[in-house]
Amino acid sequence: MRFEQRAVIVTGGSKGIGSGCAEVFCREGGLVAILSRGREAGEARARELTEAGPGRCLFLQCDVSQPAELEAAVARTVAEFGRLDCLISNAGWHPPATSIEETSLDDLQSLLQLNFISTFAGAKFAVPHLRKTRGTLINIASMVGVLGQDRAAAYCSTKAAQIGLTKALAVELGGDGIRVNAILPGNVDTPLMRDWAATLEDPAGALKRVEQLQVFGRMANAEEIGRTALFLATEDSSFLTGVALEADGGASLDY
Repeated sequence: MRFEQRAVIVTGGSKGIGSGCAEVFCREGGLVAILSRGREAGEARARELTEAGPGRCLFLQCDVSQPAELEAAVARTVAEFGRLDCLISNAGWHPPATSIEETSLDDLQSLLQLNFISTFAGAKFAVPHLRKTRGTLINIASMVGVLGQDRAAAYCSTKAAQIGLTKALAVELGGDGIRVNAILPGNVDTPLMRDWAATLEDPAGALKRVEQLQVFGRMANAEEIGRTALFLATEDSSFLTGVALEADGGASLDY
């Protein structure tokens, strides 16, 4: 019950890493608002987590790339739970491998809006509430934001921007008692990862190769990233801010 009666928003919370975060926080007694575009999946996940308890989960339909919707979702969460202690900015997308010449500027702008501007906007809307609780911002970035990735210039740029935002806000908000950190996952076994593999000639072989990149010989699961987020949202990490915490299973060590 390490998050009992405290409130957290998880964007992109109906599946993948976001779902893992929502599950961990709800299991620890939290009041969890999961934001996603898909109503059916979101409502089903919220119902499942509430029934499992001991926390409570609320689903709010929200396209985080639309600032007005995001602002309304933050306000609705505070109205429902009476407080806000943490915002986990997780919603995002990794496009298929695309060279810079093949990447249109419209596609770049759209990806920036979803992956980065929504993170900036979410922080902007959450900060007035987090000041009251001396809460936390947690940005789900990526290891490729620091390592780079072939034919993923747009995606890597959005993730690097999240890391820069994390460090800048840690300085700006530290005096208010708000801690700001980022998690940099490596390879995580999520629906997005499996969708990527399905586009290849040998999906099973591709997933096996990805597993072998980690020193443990496996990918992370979403719950493991959720437990990392819980650490950053609680007093266990009370002296950590501006940290880009690498959660890659050692994949970058033997690069």
